[in-house]
Amino acid sequence: MPVELGNILEGRVTGITNFGAFVELGDGQTGLVHISEVADTYVKDIHDYLKQNDRIKVKVIAVKDGKIGLSIRQAETNKRTRASKEEFEYKLANFLKESEERQQDLRKSIESKRGGRGSRNSMY
Repeated sequence: MPVELGNILEGRVTGITNFGAFVELGDGQTGLVHISEVADTYVKDIHDYLKQNDRIKVKVIAVKDGKIGLSIRQAETNKRTRASKEEFEYKLANFLKESEERQQDLRKSIESKRGGRGSRNSMY
């Protein structure tokens, strides 16, 4: 897959520095994941998150003057967003089904309490 802004690619960590990690993307291209783009939380030591030769998914966030900026954090956010959307749709479908069942039960209950066609007031 070509290295274009917004693409999510798989790469291999080839080097780790105090400020980030270099990731080989294939076709001889290498990009940098800045330490601020490794995780959603503060990263004091990048070695707590990455090791040499780790295979990781990254999102291309910048391409300028032959340098490629990458983000693990944003690649993960895309995955979580997609999963949470699917989870939401599943929950919504279940809610609608259960809601319809409850409404039917409530209608039956109300009709049975009425006794059909107004027999409650039929004494008068």
